[in-house]
Amino acid sequence: MCVACLRTQVDITEGIPKQATLHFCKGCERYLQPPSEWVPCALESRELLSLCLKKLKGLNRVKLVDAGFVWTEPHSKRIKVKLTVHAEVLGGAILQQVFVVEYTVNHQMCDDCHRSEAQDYWRALVQVRQKAENKKTFYYLEQLILKHKAHEHTLGIKPIHEGLDFFYPTEAYARKMVDFLVSVLPCRYQHSRKLISHDIHSNIYNYKFTYSVEIVPVSKDSVVCLPQKLTNQLGGISPVCLVHRVTNFIHLIDPATTQIAEVNSTVFWRYPFDSICNPKQMTEYIVMDIDLILSKDRKTFPGQGAVSNKHILADVWVVKASELGLTENTVHTRTHLGHILKPGDSALGYALGDSNINDPNFEKLDTNKIPDVILVRKHYGDKGARRRFRNWKLKHLAEESTNLNTATNDYLEFLDDLEEDPTYRQNVNIFRDKSKDQIAVDVDDLGDETIPRITLDEMLDDLNLEDVQMQET
Repeated sequence: MCVACLRTQVDITEGIPKQATLHFCKGCERYLQPPSEWVPCALESRELLSLCLKKLKGLNRVKLVDAGFVWTEPHSKRIKVKLTVHAEVLGGAILQQVFVVEYTVNHQMCDDCHRSEAQDYWRALVQVRQKAENKKTFYYLEQLILKHKAHEHTLGIKPIHEGLDFFYPTEAYARKMVDFLVSVLPCRYQHSRKLISHDIHSNIYNYKFTYSVEIVPVSKDSVVCLPQKLTNQLGGISPVCLVHRVTNFIHLIDPATTQIAEVNSTVFWRYPFDSICNPKQMTEYIVMDIDLILSKDRKTFPGQGAVSNKHILADVWVVKASELGLTENTVHTRTHLGHILKPGDSALGYALGDSNINDPNFEKLDTNKIPDVILVRKHYGDKGARRRFRNWKLKHLAEESTNLNTATNDYLEFLDDLEEDPTYRQNVNIFRDKSKDQIAVDVDDLGDETIPRITLDEMLDDLNLEDVQMQET
C-alpha cells in the first residue's frame, strides 16, 4: 500500500482527543493542574504548553515530535495547540501526522480566592503585642519586615492599640513569621488552636491557629532597674541602666561606668524587669561644665563586665533648661556622653531625684547610690527645621489601612534615632527623597553643624517601574 492510501486507511491520532478543557481562576490568574495545584502561566509560554500536553490522554501511544501554539484572540477563551506525532503502522512503516487540539478555558475560582471572597479565608493569626508606652519598636519592626520581605504571604495586617495582627492562609506561613520575629526582636510566644469543623468519616479536622507574640516591654532610651541576681550574672553592672538599643538583644549601658551588657529574651523572661522612666518623661538640661575621666582614674573590680569603647566617661554639671538664669544650683552627675557633649550644649535626660518611681527592684536600692540625673542623648536644637530639611524617607506597608500612624511624636523620634545611630539603621532601607532635592538648605535653620545626617551613600534610589510597550525585534 502506498503512503497516500495508507493515510486514508490509518489514523494514528485516533485515541487522542481533539478537544479539552482548562480551568482558569480570574482572581489570581492561575491555571488548575490536576488534581489540586494551581500554577501561574502566561499565554503561549512553556509552562502553559506543558500543562496542555498533560491534559491529553493517549499521547503516550505515539511519539511527539513538535508542539506549538496556533494564534487565537487573547479574549476568545480558546487555546489551540498544533502537534506533530510519529507512529509505526502496517509493515513497520513510520507515519507522521499533524493535527490541532482546541482547548476551552473555563473559569473556576481557586480555593484561596474562594476563601477570600467568603471573608473567612485566614487559617492562622499572629498577634504581636508590646506593653509599652511608645511604639518605636513597631516602627522598627515595620522596616525589618519590608527589608526582609516577611509580609509576602500575608493576607492582611491590622493595627491594634497595643500591636499588630498578621493573617495567613496556612499555619506554615504563620510559623515562618514567628521564627522571623524571634530572630530580630527579643520576644516570646504562645500557640493555640480552635476547632472549626471536622469530618468523622474521613477523620479530617479544620483548625484555626493563633500565635501570641509578646515583645519585651522596654524600648530604646528607657531607664530600667535590674534584679540583683541579674546584675551579678552581667558582670556586676549597676542596677540602674540605660537601654542603649533594642535589636535581637537588649543592649544595656551603665551611664556611671560605661559598662555594657546584652540580655537575650531567655534571660529577660527568667529575670523580668520593667522601665522606670520612659522617653516621654525626658527633660532638657544645659551643660554648664564637663570634665572627662581618664581610664586610669576609673574604679575597676575583679569580674567586671565589658566596657564600651565608643563612649567616654565624664563628670558633668547641668541645669534644667526651664530654670536657666533663675537659679545657680547645678546638678552633678556622671555620663557616658563625654565624646559629644561640651559646655553650652543641650541634653535630654531623666530627673530620678524628682521622680515618683514604683518598682520593687528600685525600692531595694540605696538612695545614696542613685544618681539625681541620667543624661540620655544630646539635643540638637530646633527639631522642626531639622525634620523639614530631611532629604530621605522610609517606605511603609502597601495598604493604607495597615499603615501605622506616622504623625505621632514616636515616629518622628524614631527618625531622629536613625540619624543619630549608624548601627541602629544598618537593618533599615533608607530611600532618597527626591521631592526635597530642590529645597535650598539654610545653614542658620539647621543651627549646629555637628547635627548627624545620613549620607547619600547610605540611601537607596526608589525604583519606579514604567509601562513600556514591547516592540518586536
